[in-house]
Amino acid sequence: MGKITQHPILNTLINLISRRLITALALFLGTGLLIVFTNIQLSNGFAIVPEYVHSDLIISLPTSPKPHPLPPTLARWQDNTNSGDYFSQVTTTQVGYLVWSQFPVRVYVEAPKAISGKQAQAWVNAVLQGIQEWSNYLPLTIVEQPEVANITIARKAPPLQISPGSNIPRARSAQTTYELYTSNKILSHRFTILLSPSQTGEYLIAASRHEFGHALGIWGHSPLQTDALYFSQVRNPPSISPRDVNTLKRVYEQPTTLGWSLVDNSAT
Repeated sequence: MGKITQHPILNTLINLISRRLITALALFLGTGLLIVFTNIQLSNGFAIVPEYVHSDLIISLPTSPKPHPLPPTLARWQDNTNSGDYFSQVTTTQVGYLVWSQFPVRVYVEAPKAISGKQAQAWVNAVLQGIQEWSNYLPLTIVEQPEVANITIARKAPPLQISPGSNIPRARSAQTTYELYTSNKILSHRFTILLSPSQTGEYLIAASRHEFGHALGIWGHSPLQTDALYFSQVRNPPSISPRDVNTLKRVYEQPTTLGWSLVDNSAT
């Protein structure tokens, strides 16, 4: 049998393609294109849930997360009551803390279509009332196009959730999820908030306020009923408390990979 001649350039090309395929496969199997697997945090009716990451690059996260400069509105915040915070209850993620670095944060409130126009406008107004308090601490803007939104809010029942140790599905009043994606080689994120159609009146306002706090970066719950991020709905929902703002400020002082350039491995 004749000897097969191996072409050095062809071999180099094959090896390069193989390495890239193996790297891509390893990333996909290991992280599902950087799917964030953190624990679902459940409360009485509230849930914050990680979702998916969309990426058009084979990327690796920066090795050293860095904090962003504090937004001026948070930098100026001072708690004269010394109320403390519940930062210890805030969960970090694989990409660090879920902070925004580009302002204003763009918010889209989807007008419901299954109810009358008057009811739909009342629902939108209630949601806006629930989130407008947060604009005192972070710059926000309401947008009309969902494709440019950082946070989308919709009137839709969250999926049923089976609690640990129980096989009985449980309805939730609201749910907040996030997903990560890359834009111009910058790691970015966006949130979706679902508010149950069963929520009305002051409870809809409170649910909007609560879930929006998650979407601004408080990825956890307070143990005190006097905080907007208390883990359960209460009879008399509170406004944003100094503890809520203290916690938000501490979150924004933390390191993160969000908003920073990613390392592109596709050329190696």
